[in-house]
Order: sequence, then C-alpha cells, then structure tokens
Amino acid sequence: MDERIDMVEDARLPTALRPLHLLILRAMGLINGFAHLILGLALAASVLLFTWLFVDDVLDALRHDNLAQGFLHGLGTLMLLWTVSALITAEIRYLRGHALTVDTFVEVAIVVILRKLITMPVQSTLPSPQEFILWVGSAVLLGIMYLIVRFALTIGVAEPSAADEAGADIDRHRQHGVVVEKGENPVKGRQPA
Repeated sequence: MDERIDMVEDARLPTALRPLHLLILRAMGLINGFAHLILGLALAASVLLFTWLFVDDVLDALRHDNLAQGFLHGLGTLMLLWTVSALITAEIRYLRGHALTVDTFVEVAIVVILRKLITMPVQSTLPSPQEFILWVGSAVLLGIMYLIVRFALTIGVAEPSAADEAGADIDRHRQHGVVVEKGENPVKGRQPA
C-alpha cells in the first residue's frame, strides 16, 4: 500500500482503532477476492449456457422450418454471449490490477438495447411506434456516451484514484500550515502561523 495513503488514513483514526481498521481491511480484501472468484465462475457458466441456448435456437429453427425467426433468436442469444464476453474481459482486466472503466458497462448497455431492437420483430406483441423510437433513441444516446467515454480515456481524463485523493489531502494539510513528511504524523507537523 502507498505510504502516503496509510499516513493520511492513520491521521484520521484514533490509535486504538488502527488494529481493528487493518483487520477490517484484510477481511474485506478476502471477501472481495471470494466475490471475484464467484463472479468468474458464474461468467464461465453463463458462457456455456448461452452457447447451449444458441445451438438450441438453431436446431429449433431448423426443426420448425422458420429460419428467419430462428436467426433473430440466435442472434439475440449471441448478443447475450457478447455481453458476457465483455464482462469477462473487464473481470480479467480488474484481476490483473487495472481499474474498471465505464466504457465496458456502456458497451454492455448498448448490446442489451441492440438485442432488444433485433428481437422486437419476433416478439408475440409488437411494440408501439413510440416505444420503438424510445429504444432507438436510447441506443443512439448510449452510442454517443460510449464515444465520449472512449475519447476521454484516450486523452487521459480519468476518475481520481485513492492516491490522488490522498495527495489532495496532503495538499490541504500544507495549505493549512501542516507540513507532512514521509512517515510523519500530519497532526504533529504544524508550523507556527
């Protein structure tokens, strides 16, 4: 862990609570690791299930001689598989230590909406023109949002990290006359005004 972050966090905690704080942090780290193990297994299982569902859609279309409807159902299933693939990619990136980016979730939302638009013609009840326009509009807006997010990622605009926030805290300490050296408690380092 970054010493600056530990120093800023330690300055906020009473000495008696620091061991409990560290214990809770370790426990939350273990729980988070377990949660990501479960997520990984669930995503792997969903790949198998969506693949089976796609094969079933194709076989069902061939049995009933309704290739157009079967094709649209199969395409909808493949889009769900694409969604799971995007989530697996995000999970792999996260487990390798990279931050989760918003573009993954915007991409998943776009795929879900496109799936809805593709499968609308084969639904038992067709949507009203207003509902269809709302779905198309949401897909267009999500597409614009995706482009904006991707552009922001390419120019280096990102959310502040914990280290940046810790640095901001240290800067605030300096602004109020507190000099913080590495390993020093910021409360003790006050300079006379």
